[in-house]
Amino acid sequence: MRQKPTVLAREIVASSRLFRVEEVQLRFSNGVERVYERLVGRGNGYGAVMIVAMLDADHAVLVEEYCGGTDDYELSLPKGLVEPGEDVLAAANRELKEEAGFGARNLEHLTELSLSPGYMSQKIQVVLATDLYEERLEGDEPEPMRVDKINLRELASLAQHPQFSEGRALAALYLARDLLTQRGVFLP
Repeated sequence: MRQKPTVLAREIVASSRLFRVEEVQLRFSNGVERVYERLVGRGNGYGAVMIVAMLDADHAVLVEEYCGGTDDYELSLPKGLVEPGEDVLAAANRELKEEAGFGARNLEHLTELSLSPGYMSQKIQVVLATDLYEERLEGDEPEPMRVDKINLRELASLAQHPQFSEGRALAALYLARDLLTQRGVFLP
């Protein structure tokens, strides 16, 4: 196993309401020194969840929302922050109700994913939600989200959709499809 670099110094070099940029000075085991910058959490975060919510054996829920990073409306999976005192599965069910108008009787943690580990410390918990029922909670979204669906047999075409660009969501859908296939729930 490789030895992690030695941290020589850390400093927050920029900060906003949502983000902090940390500069980290490192010395690698071969003596080479480098300065890295990364986005780090605000220190009071409780994590985030992304939900693969299955409407039936073939179809997962997608939501359309405005995304500031791309300055456009994007399709993705329901997702959001875990609130203080909330566990990951409860947060997943709440976010699913707020964003898509569904609750789930069965929730299962699948994995943890990062977006860009070279530049960001944030990770997201992926949850599989099945046995859905209609229930809507008021959330913090500035406008109602449009709810759509994707057939798990059409994931390759989803990657080509002009309103879909989130790699974590695509990875989560493939992971859920593979798990459901292994269980015999989804037959490709």
